[in-house]
Amino acid sequence: MFKAVCFDFDYTLGDCTDSIVAGFQYGLTGLGWPAPDREAVRRTVGFLLEDAYSMLTGDLDPENQARFRALFSEVAVERQRQETTLLPGAAELLRGLKDRGVKTAIVSTKRGDTIRFILERLGLDDTVDIVIGSADVTRHKPDPEGLLFALDRLGVEPGETLFCGDTVLDAGAAKNAGTRFAAVLGGTTQADAFARFCPDHISPDLWDLAQWLEI
Repeated sequence: MFKAVCFDFDYTLGDCTDSIVAGFQYGLTGLGWPAPDREAVRRTVGFLLEDAYSMLTGDLDPENQARFRALFSEVAVERQRQETTLLPGAAELLRGLKDRGVKTAIVSTKRGDTIRFILERLGLDDTVDIVIGSADVTRHKPDPEGLLFALDRLGVEPGETLFCGDTVLDAGAAKNAGTRFAAVLGGTTQADAFARFCPDHISPDLWDLAQWLEI
C-alpha cells in the first residue's frame, strides 16, 4: 500500500514505561519536586523531555528543564537500553515490511542512539532503515522536520508514505508533512482524540495494523 512506513517509538513500537517513570521520579525529586505517579508520567510520553518537565511542574525555566534532562538521563538512558520491550506484534510487523521491500524509519523524541541500541539488542536493527531521534532535529513533533528528514533520506514522497503513532503530536506531524497517518492505540491517547486529523486507520494493536497493511 505504501513505499515507506514510518513509526514513532514509545507506545507505538516499544514500551519503556518502567525506565521512564524511574527517570522522571529521580529527576523531579532531585530538583525538589514531589515524585510523580506512574500515570501522570505516562501521559507525557511522546513529548520532548523539557516539555514533559514543564507539563508536570508548571516550571518553564530553560535551566531547570536542562537540569531535569541531565538527571533523567543518569537513571533512564541505560535502563531504557536494557529493559525496553516491544509491543506485541512489533517484531513481526517490522520483519514483514522488510520482507516486502517497504522502506521503514523511526521518528521519535527519544534519543536516536538509545533506539538504535534497543533495536540491535532485540535483533531488529536490520529491519529499520533510518532512525531520527531528538538530537537530529531542531523542531519536534508536531513540526514535520523529523518526518520530512526521514523521507528525504529514504527517497520517498509524503503521499506514498504512512506515519504510525500513538499521540496527536504524531498525527499533527503527519498532517504537516503531508503523509498518510495511522493511529496506534498503544499509549494513553484515546481513539476519539484523532478524529480531527482524519486518520487513514486506527489500530487497537500492531496485529491489526499489520492486517490492514496486508503484512
